Amino acid sequence: MHEIKENWDVYLKNREILIDLYKETMIKLHQTFKEMGKRDFNLISKLSKLQYKPNINVKYFKKIGTLIPVIEYKLIKEELLPAYSFENSSHYLDDLLIILEKFFEQIIVYAKLEDIMLKISFSYKKINRRIKGLKNVIIPELQFDIKKIKDILEENERENYVRLKNTKNLITKEIQSD
Repeated sequence: MHEIKENWDVYLKNREILIDLYKETMIKLHQTFKEMGKRDFNLISKLSKLQYKPNINVKYFKKIGTLIPVIEYKLIKEELLPAYSFENSSHYLDDLLIILEKFFEQIIVYAKLEDIMLKISFSYKKINRRIKGLKNVIIPELQFDIKKIKDILEENERENYVRLKNTKNLITKEIQSD
């Protein structure tokens, strides 16, 4: 439960950061698109796509009985110069590129945290189902079996007591008759 609460707080904080970055990205994107127009923006977008190569590496490790992802993300830039000129492009474009890099990094952090929360919640659900099974099925069955065994043992003890009593009576009768 401690792990769930701790991860939940981190998850909520990162969700707020992601939403703020998303809003800021959309505002910059709208301003850039509005200032440049559709054709120029799409052309610069296609040229910029050639310059960036994302490198993503996902590894898993086990924690609390679940696999936790570790995502390594690097955005490799092929060229240092932008794919656009400064005179016929929007001044919001540079800001948009910087915000987009932060946004993609935050998306990966958020995806990792969401995956962790989902896996922990499924694990908790499975454990909770087992606990309910123990509580509602197995424990009552075991209690019934214990009661049954106690009854059988008590019955055997009574039978042994009666046998011993009868044996004692027979022995005392034989001793008295001799």
